[in-house]
Amino acid sequence: MKLKYLILVCLMMTTIMAQHFTIARLHYGGGGDWYSNPSSLPNLLHYLQTHTAIIAADKEARIKLTDENLYSYPYLYMTGHGNVRFTDAEIIRLRTFLLRGGFLHADDNYGMDPSFRREIKRVFPEKELIPLPHNHPIFHQVYDFNNGLPKVHEHNNKPPQALALYEDDRILVIYTYESDLGDGWEDAEVHNDPNYIREAALQMGVNIIHFALTQ
Repeated sequence: MKLKYLILVCLMMTTIMAQHFTIARLHYGGGGDWYSNPSSLPNLLHYLQTHTAIIAADKEARIKLTDENLYSYPYLYMTGHGNVRFTDAEIIRLRTFLLRGGFLHADDNYGMDPSFRREIKRVFPEKELIPLPHNHPIFHQVYDFNNGLPKVHEHNNKPPQALALYEDDRILVIYTYESDLGDGWEDAEVHNDPNYIREAALQMGVNIIHFALTQ
């Protein structure tokens, strides 16, 4: 690894260690509901705090790619049902952020897929989203998912997929598609999902976070 990259990663990890870990929800443009599933991230952070050794904050952060404190939040999360659109400046900022050690989990909430794929291609025109096999370490970090990504809600009768964008052997972006993890993280009464589905969604969320912080 290049020395600059190592220094940046060390600085970002120092930030995580100096304060409670939190997830930064990405506030993007284009008209999509970036704020959807409001109870999801607080519930995931609570589960992380009570089921792992990671010291987690009580609530999410909310951030735009152009915010000055972007690098204080190396773990970004985005979701929604509608359109995603990045400005040219945001494209450059996101690319730089990810190449300097940041991580993005994009979680399709049914409807985000076409615009997310379009915009991430603008960020990395030369890269392709690669499906992760069921034996990938992300499915076996803290909890074992021998069949890969859990299915929370039915969309188009397609199997759930976890796809990744790589830089060498490091994953920059995880895209969870046809799964709807965020719905599974929400308060139980929101979707009335069985407890085992919510538990699987939360455990997969923990796996993604653990993988992102340790890869």
